[in-house]
Amino acid sequence: GLVPGLLNLGNTCFMNSLLQGLSSCPSFIKWLEEFTAQYKTEQNRSTERQYLSVTLLHLLRALSCQEVTEDDVLDASCLLEVLRMYRWQISSFEEQDAHELFHVLTSSLEDERDRQPRVTHLFDVHSLEQPEITQKQISCRTRGSLPPVSSHWKSQHPFHGRLTSNMVCKHCEHQSPVRYDTFDSLSLSIPATVWGRPMTLDHCLHHFISSESVKDVVCDNCTKIQAEGTLNGQSIENQRTTFVKQLKLGKLPQCLCIHLQRLSWSNQGTPLKRHEHVQFNEFLIMDIYKYRIPLHKSSHNELNQRNSEESTPGIKDGIPVKSSDVDQPSGTKPLFMNGACSSSFFMSSGTFPLAAFPECSSPVYLYRLMAVVVHHGDMHSGHFVTYRRSPPSPKSPLSVSSQWLWISDDTVRRASLQEVLSSSAYLLFYERVHSRVQHQSVELRAED
Repeated sequence: GLVPGLLNLGNTCFMNSLLQGLSSCPSFIKWLEEFTAQYKTEQNRSTERQYLSVTLLHLLRALSCQEVTEDDVLDASCLLEVLRMYRWQISSFEEQDAHELFHVLTSSLEDERDRQPRVTHLFDVHSLEQPEITQKQISCRTRGSLPPVSSHWKSQHPFHGRLTSNMVCKHCEHQSPVRYDTFDSLSLSIPATVWGRPMTLDHCLHHFISSESVKDVVCDNCTKIQAEGTLNGQSIENQRTTFVKQLKLGKLPQCLCIHLQRLSWSNQGTPLKRHEHVQFNEFLIMDIYKYRIPLHKSSHNELNQRNSEESTPGIKDGIPVKSSDVDQPSGTKPLFMNGACSSSFFMSSGTFPLAAFPECSSPVYLYRLMAVVVHHGDMHSGHFVTYRRSPPSPKSPLSVSSQWLWISDDTVRRASLQEVLSSSAYLLFYERVHSRVQHQSVELRAED
């Protein structure tokens, strides 16, 4: 039930802890397998190790016991070598940050994907249109390797998500076009603690999406209204007002990496580390933080009428009879605070049981904790360790293990869920799980 450890090459605990965390995310390993499928068709197998995706896949498969290895301790120096080939200057003898390395890996994977051919050469289109010709019989007139027709290169990695930035004028309530920005991890600051109250992950998430006022912003709508009330030909200065800005999650990823910012600064300008415990849970509901497109009054009334006609989902054999995949309105309160409730409401394996929510609609964006990276020490020196799930047994590879492991470089031991949840997290790795009704709806859409 244990996994291999990783050799410390000097100060490489930052890399070892991150690799152990990534190896507990099955969706990421599956994506790497699809990503590297083209390399296996190349004749020169010696060049495979030059690709970051191939090197990373071999390491993660070995750490998740998907590849047979005789060694109890693995050497991950090959990852640093291939990153140096990608022009990254990462020293194994200096203190590094696991979160920075995470972004190095994701950005390098995106660069590797973008370097692949996007379209087939025009000379070869006619050959691809012949259904009776097999892939092996196709000859490439350009004398190069034939790119695949169905390309996985343009598919984003499972940590890829999008943030929405919403700006509304306080004076005329005009809303600017929503701006979308990509993210690979949510970097959350820890708000000021209130004495006697525990800090939870929900506090950090609410602080992340909390609205803020932005002063002295040009409002085109206020300028237009002012111009309509003046004489023709009279020049009008741009009207500057105060806008309310709010961030939300436009697209939630399959794998969610949450970074808790523990760096702070003293009044003298020296870096300090925040050691307070942030409560988190084995399951995380993200519906309340999801951006929803504003509805017009007519469609909003239709939605309310449809919701009133649909009664509360009934439970039959543990599966609701009716359910709606419509997100909860932004004004509704979550069923419970993430990180402040018991995990006894949830099943440890399989899909999420909607029977746990008999009085409300089920969460659409539900995540299960897969790994936690912890940093011990201060801002100048320290050590990274990882809590991660044990790989599933070969008899049931699709299940999720309830056994947790504590890993510090080459030392691996079993741990309890209570020990995991009481740790001072630095990086949290969650993976999205789907309800039974969502699985059924996906199957029905596939049949249609």
